[in-house]
Amino acid sequence: MRLEAITWERLGDLLAERLLDLEPCDGSPWPRVAFDGAPAARPGDLAERVSQALRVRGRPSLVVGAEGFLRPASLRLEHGHRDVESYYDGWLDTGSLWREVFGPLEAGGNGRILPDLRDPVTDRATRSSYVRLPPGGLLLLHGPLLLRHWFPFDLSVHVLLSPGALRRRTPETEHWTLPAFERYEAEIDPAGTADVLVRADDPRHPAWGG
Repeated sequence: MRLEAITWERLGDLLAERLLDLEPCDGSPWPRVAFDGAPAARPGDLAERVSQALRVRGRPSLVVGAEGFLRPASLRLEHGHRDVESYYDGWLDTGSLWREVFGPLEAGGNGRILPDLRDPVTDRATRSSYVRLPPGGLLLLHGPLLLRHWFPFDLSVHVLLSPGALRRRTPETEHWTLPAFERYEAEIDPAGTADVLVRADDPRHPAWGG
């Protein structure tokens, strides 16, 4: 995919314009968009920027972070605090995401979403209130390893870091997760799978294509 240099502000505007015409594949009135990327790539920042650009254009959206749907620590850390297999396969509570986020946005759903379930730091329930997304509103879900779960995204954005940039921008205490992203690249090829690719090796000068 050919990539072109762009600013983050311009990228947010262009993605928002594209999402205005996005039609869900299943007849639902709520388009669902993935912002996929390692934590060091900060895909949530781009999701927030797009949400702001949509708001200016009169289109409602809801930004949801996958980190709010991690399984309890007793389960995800069952095999230790640095188990790569668990991080890759067992940290995300996909069942809760289907039940609380994707299910309500299916055709015939009520649009009533729980924006988060568990605080990843305290490991306690967030007790957040449900949010009703009006018809036509967009779900903007961000987080790592999203494209391997068969979630019903209508459009996917992958924020890519080269292996060197990923290592540099990942805190040393989290370097143990890097093999999970190597596996993700090998098995899923998110850069080739996503509808939109954003390269962010230099956070000041992104490039994109799609």
